[in-house]
Amino acid sequence: MYKVTVLYEHPTDPDAFEKHFKEHHLPLAQAMARMSRIEITRFETSADGGKPAYYRMAEIFFTSKQVMEETMGSPEGQATINDLHNLTTTGVKILLGNVE
Repeated sequence: MYKVTVLYEHPTDPDAFEKHFKEHHLPLAQAMARMSRIEITRFETSADGGKPAYYRMAEIFFTSKQVMEETMGSPEGQATINDLHNLTTTGVKILLGNVE
């Protein structure tokens, strides 16, 4: 398994972020035909009870790195990537790696 992890920074307008995320961004990601699954987390707190470092996390799983690269290069993958600019103005961190 290969995974793309997207960490979303805290939005300036959480309601607008949630609306765009649920109604537009997530459906774009779910349209990527060759992903194995997607898991979405909305963080509530950090381990010490404070504000979490990130607002949301998306984990997108693929059978291999090659499949991930092909999928992210597809029209659906590119639409998802391009929509990040519409979703957030505060930024994201993207991490790639093998699931062990």
